[in-house]
Amino acid sequence: MVETAPRTELKEEFDLMIRRTTLALAAALLLSPLAPAQSSTWKPDTAHSGVDFSILHLAISKVRGHFAVSGGEVTFDEKDITKSRVNIAIDVKSVDTQNSMRDDDLKSDHFFDTAKYPTGEFTSTSIKKSKDGLVINGNLTVHGVTKPVVLTVDGPNGPVTGLDKKQHIGFSATTTVDRLAFGLAPSYPASVIGTDVKLTIDLDLAKQ
Repeated sequence: MVETAPRTELKEEFDLMIRRTTLALAAALLLSPLAPAQSSTWKPDTAHSGVDFSILHLAISKVRGHFAVSGGEVTFDEKDITKSRVNIAIDVKSVDTQNSMRDDDLKSDHFFDTAKYPTGEFTSTSIKKSKDGLVINGNLTVHGVTKPVVLTVDGPNGPVTGLDKKQHIGFSATTTVDRLAFGLAPSYPASVIGTDVKLTIDLDLAKQ
């Protein structure tokens, strides 16, 4: 009976110490800056990124052109790439087909109406791994119209260290869209301007 009280007090002190230690460890885990990041932010190097397109002319040859990539952001999940998110801004008014008269016509309200719709945008909705790379589902907005598209992606390639001392990765994505679905030049028949437009999106992304 004489030893019961001290032993009880020791047990209570031990239990209290355990509870305090557990709480301290939990707080440290929640607040610790040493926990590895689940994702990282990457932005297009606009000088080395762009969107190329090709479309059939008179059903016999292809006309090719280029848009600049003006911005965007990729949230890259480094543990599970399928959880990444992609948003890319396209400078539609930068359209270049190596023919100034044709470029002016493409910028007019006959086609892209860049005075009203100067930019386009792609935003991913899901990403899946494929045998050769990735498949990215998303929404493409051009000419004020948003349509679902599927990108077949080669990449990521890298990372490598650029001249800016940042880490860079590269992607090349392709898809085909119907110009009529975006309200582009509906008065032109397919015998004059094809309806299918092949897009190739090349991205050089720099880690932020």
